[in-house]
Amino acid sequence: MAAATQARASAGSVEVAAISVAGQQHGLVALDRDRRVLRPAKLWNDTESAPNATALTAGREAEWAEAVGSVPVASFTITKLCWLAEHEPANFERIATVLLPHDWLTFRLSRRLVTDRGDASGTGYWSPADDRWRPELLARELPARSGEAWAACLPTVARPTETVGPLRAAEELGLPRTAIVAPGTGDNMAAALGVGLRPGDVAVSIGTSGTVFATSDRSPADASGAVAGFADATGRFLPLVCILNATLVTEAFARLLAVDVGQLDDLALVAPADAGGVVLVPYLAGERTPNRPGATGSVSGLRTDVSREALARAAFNGVACGLLDGLDALARAGVATTGGRMILVGGGRRSAAYRRVVADLSGRPLTIPAPDELVALGACIQAAATLSGDDPFAVIDRWGVRRGTSVEPDLAVDRASIRSAYAAAAAPRPAGNDGK
Repeated sequence: MAAATQARASAGSVEVAAISVAGQQHGLVALDRDRRVLRPAKLWNDTESAPNATALTAGREAEWAEAVGSVPVASFTITKLCWLAEHEPANFERIATVLLPHDWLTFRLSRRLVTDRGDASGTGYWSPADDRWRPELLARELPARSGEAWAACLPTVARPTETVGPLRAAEELGLPRTAIVAPGTGDNMAAALGVGLRPGDVAVSIGTSGTVFATSDRSPADASGAVAGFADATGRFLPLVCILNATLVTEAFARLLAVDVGQLDDLALVAPADAGGVVLVPYLAGERTPNRPGATGSVSGLRTDVSREALARAAFNGVACGLLDGLDALARAGVATTGGRMILVGGGRRSAAYRRVVADLSGRPLTIPAPDELVALGACIQAAATLSGDDPFAVIDRWGVRRGTSVEPDLAVDRASIRSAYAAAAAPRPAGNDGK
């Protein structure tokens, strides 16, 4: 097994004492009665269940937000279960256990069906505020089973630093039998641990998709659907806004301009901050926030003197404006997003253009964390806290993960004008066939 070989090679002479899995949030891994996977996992960015999400929530947005802290969209597990019932009824009928991707890996390690509150909060049938499953919501939307029957399909929700069990796959992986397995969590929750996110801090994550999130002592219930009221991996909450289009946009524009991503950075950085009036609405993969799964991208402000540099800068500006709209949504939902650090995470933090554009358009100093692979680091922090019994923040302070470099904003940039032009271009158009 390739994974086992890789694990043995990675461990080397290191004595592994605890393991935690941080994986993609949301998704669906369906198991049968023998705990075998029924079909390939449906991942969070699979938008096939968008019509199911619309049918679930239309006119009931406030009800969903109150019940589970979020208004489910296509990424949420409940919508994927509805899709499965509609399109693959034979597989749906055979479901005995519903897991998330990281739960399945934890199961392979520990032989226990366990999740954590962070990942559970993105299913659409777990309440962060009440700290419990809501199987009656599954029964209401998928009445082929009762609430009791659905409850039997759901894993145990472990406490943030609860030991799930011993490493049952130790021999298979060539690791010590004395190692323990921690609960694991979703990728955003692990990244929050990896940067030591505290109240007042806000993290901007730029990967293929993008997120903006902050830690909070309360779970917001945003009926607009923009803010997902997730739980975090410490016992608190992690209000989050997600966009589908981030580095996939700049990678697409690099292809269009026949340059690599490093050269695209160079082009963008020599362009004027407003891209010469060129505005990109970057909905190349549809969009989650705002919820427009059928939308497409658009470019406006083109003139005869348009340059490659302006197009490159417009690509970065479009992604950054979408993320900063998410930051505004967090503030409107009552989440504290000022007074602390703004932290850039994800693969995009290595891009000089993303660093410059996010700092300039936010008008805030931007912290670039020193540690790499922040999701993996967050999983390690959870594993260490589980092993030692310490609070995760004691591990964070001991390991010094909050260090980093700072990028100062150029306050001469007219960020209000740039964001206003983006908002006008991104506004839904009446009657059309573009999916907006």
